[in-house]
Amino acid sequence: MRLSEMPDIGELVMGTVEKVKDFGVTVTLDEYPSVGGFIHITEVASGWVKYVRDYVREGQKVVCKVIRVESGKGVVDLSLKRVNEHQRREKIQEWKNETKAEKLFEILANRMNKDVKECYEEFGYKLIEKYNSLYSAFEKTSADQKTLKESGFTGEWVKHFIEVAKENIVPPSVEITGMLEITCPLPDGVKYIKEALSKAESSKDVVVQYVGAPMYRIIVKSSDYKNAEGIMKKAAERAIAYIKEHNGKGEFHRK
Repeated sequence: MRLSEMPDIGELVMGTVEKVKDFGVTVTLDEYPSVGGFIHITEVASGWVKYVRDYVREGQKVVCKVIRVESGKGVVDLSLKRVNEHQRREKIQEWKNETKAEKLFEILANRMNKDVKECYEEFGYKLIEKYNSLYSAFEKTSADQKTLKESGFTGEWVKHFIEVAKENIVPPSVEITGMLEITCPLPDGVKYIKEALSKAESSKDVVVQYVGAPMYRIIVKSSDYKNAEGIMKKAAERAIAYIKEHNGKGEFHRK
């Protein structure tokens, strides 16, 4: 669900090829149902295009860049050739995410025994404005259930939104690694090294792997890089503090 009725120049849009003609392609915009799109033959592909059908077909999903907007007529000119592969893949994933989010929003409305449009008017558009997309609102809520309250959202719908997010969205995660170098000269130093590594692993987000004495790899998974860095720092500090208490040495190296 878009806040605007027309796309902006330079925006990437998801479309479905409606008709393929000798001079270009007409496209319906999946995210802007009331807007018509047209790809001139010169914007289909780089180089000379003899047959447009060699590049697109009716019913095909395409990612295009908006190059001209005629708001009064409700039409836009599009380009296929100005979209690179990375942009295409990224846009397709974004579109899939938003399609999923819209279905989840329908589930939410049903649970509340409310009309979907009514829910958008009450809080849906505000969520999109705050989080930039409906999927992002679900994703951030799944990762942190306090985010809605911290962003100023209140109401009976909040608890239902959290439930739907938790049930259907896997929170995004990042993984970082670092190296821990620890030694202990005592006769039973191995015991203290094992205990030091255990201290590092006391957090559920931390895994320690043996690389080769005296090196050990610390792996941390978390919802974002900032949080992961903090967890890794504390894990290394716990291990180093413990081994130093038992005449050992420890150093941490961030990869």
